[in-house]
Amino acid sequence: MHAGPAQADGSPSWMLHDPGANRFYQLGWASFEMLSRWPLGDAAAVLAAVNAETTLELGEDDLLQLLLFLRQHQLLQPFAPADCERVWRQYQAGKPGHAMWLLKNYLFFRIPLVRPEPVLNRLLPWLTAVFRSAFWWLMAALAALALALASRRWDEFTHTFSGYGGWSAALGIAASLSLAKILHELGHALTARHFGCRVPAMGVAFLVMVPVLYTDTSDAWKLPSRRQRMLIGASGMLAELTLAAWATLAWCFLPDGPLRAGVFLLATTTWLATLAINSSPFMRFDGYFLLADWLGIPNLHARAFALARWKMRQWLLGLDDPVPEFFLPARRRALILFAWATWLYRLVLFLSIAFLVYHLFFKTLGLLLLGVELGWFIARPIVAELRCWWARRADLRWQLETARSAALLALITLFLLLPWQRDVSSPAVLAAAQSQGLYAPDAAEVVEVKARDGQQVRAGQVLARLYSSELARQMAQAQVVERHLAWQASQQPFNSELQQQGPALQKQWLAAQQQVASLSRQLARLVLTAPFAGRVADSSEALRPGTVVAEGEHLLDLVGPDGSRGEAFVDEDSLIGLRRGGRASFVPDSGEGWAVSCRLGPIDSLNLATLDQPLLASTFGGPIATEARDHGLVPLSAVFRVRLEDCDRQVAPLRETAGWAKLRGERYSLLQLGWRHLLAVVEREAGL
Repeated sequence: MHAGPAQADGSPSWMLHDPGANRFYQLGWASFEMLSRWPLGDAAAVLAAVNAETTLELGEDDLLQLLLFLRQHQLLQPFAPADCERVWRQYQAGKPGHAMWLLKNYLFFRIPLVRPEPVLNRLLPWLTAVFRSAFWWLMAALAALALALASRRWDEFTHTFSGYGGWSAALGIAASLSLAKILHELGHALTARHFGCRVPAMGVAFLVMVPVLYTDTSDAWKLPSRRQRMLIGASGMLAELTLAAWATLAWCFLPDGPLRAGVFLLATTTWLATLAINSSPFMRFDGYFLLADWLGIPNLHARAFALARWKMRQWLLGLDDPVPEFFLPARRRALILFAWATWLYRLVLFLSIAFLVYHLFFKTLGLLLLGVELGWFIARPIVAELRCWWARRADLRWQLETARSAALLALITLFLLLPWQRDVSSPAVLAAAQSQGLYAPDAAEVVEVKARDGQQVRAGQVLARLYSSELARQMAQAQVVERHLAWQASQQPFNSELQQQGPALQKQWLAAQQQVASLSRQLARLVLTAPFAGRVADSSEALRPGTVVAEGEHLLDLVGPDGSRGEAFVDEDSLIGLRRGGRASFVPDSGEGWAVSCRLGPIDSLNLATLDQPLLASTFGGPIATEARDHGLVPLSAVFRVRLEDCDRQVAPLRETAGWAKLRGERYSLLQLGWRHLLAVVEREAGL
């Protein structure tokens, strides 16, 4: 037994060390006093001595509770054959089967690699300055200086690594993370050894087959000073932050190149790994042990979870169980909230790990590992709690809590089962019912512009004139050829040489005439006219006299004055309940105007190969996930076009407007929708 820190309520504590299992147990005052008099060998004598020599008043129940605790953790020497049989039964009950052994070792196992104490003992005399406060004030000033210098060149700093990719980038990240984590573990080990603790092993732990370095500093529980234990817990992060500070400062002075990219990786990956992973109190990393020591609550997760389960059973089932452990009301509420936050964090984290593991392996093994992750980390705790509720069903009574829970369960069931959903929200675009874009028919020079943005024009009105010197040259050449062939054709009856060409001459003349007519039509297209009456919109900046435009370049749009139409884009699941003639409403993203009511028009039966509405593409900030390729914007998932017709907006919108359309289809339940999603995912991933 070792003297421990004061507990949260101010009472003293002691640590009981079991060297065989290398476990530590925190004892209260009463347990310590009884164990101190254990050599008396008699229960009555132990209780009498404690009551006579201290201010405690203990009874047989207190001693029985202590005996139960010692027996459960195998801290009693077995003398009688019955004790040996009990210990053997405990061992057999705790011995996992082959499948459970494989599962547990797949989820987590350790491989000790080195016994570091000889090396640590040699290093400590050279690192005495590290354990002085002046050193850390100097490191804080260094980090502030490095950040201040980097902030003055922040754009350059954030783009340091953009020029490196492929295997060089992957190897650089791996090397920087490895160096940072080795220093992290050395920080723990050196600090623990500095305070006189044993460091029996350092090695690699595999968490879901992901290698993580570890250092065995469990001997720190012998330290009565909470400050020393917190320094051991924080030393790894402090070592990484020191490395990050030096790397950031080095980046400010190094020339551009691989070395600078390397220190950039050390600076950034170290900061991020320390702040995002190690400092989190929701997993059993450094942040958790720091919080537990700061609060003075060892086994923080287990004790907070016990309080949260107690409160949950009280709220949902009305069970009047005694509180698992006494805390002041404010501390108790904080621990319950912390437990719920930890559950939520772990739910998101374990789901992410499960799907990551699935995608890392081939499909059969990936599905198996996905099921293992979801079953062990998520389903198993939920099933265990439900089993506890079922085992205690005899304790349940109809009261406010149980009636409230039953009503809530019924509402959730109805919410999932009843087909109350019928509206589908999807990204959409609303435009004028009559609109047309005008493009440059050929590479040409803008000669004259007769319409400006927003101008009302009539059908057939000239909007702009273009001139193509290449087309003019081809036209002049074609006219010369046509006139020459026309003269030859007229002289053929009187010229013997021309008569020898026969009908071929007439065919050449006809081809020349057709070429002249074709070039005439191309030249006529250089005069842009309004195909219908409307308003000019979205004129290009290139539509200026003297500007040369490329073939196919957009010049302007012509928008009709009346009516509007739209297009909505839905996924495969939402497509099932939609029927032509159903109602729809469009709400613009800009918030300009009221919702527009429309009718569902034609619905595509094939998904779009490319998205022709850049307004909705994620490449340009829209809601539909797309990838830019040579042939256009390709949706990353199946997208179907639904046309919106007979919209009640009589005045055409000034321009295409992005928004959301609420499409009314057949009614469906959320459970039906979820089942449909699940089947679609299974079919897709199974290659069906």
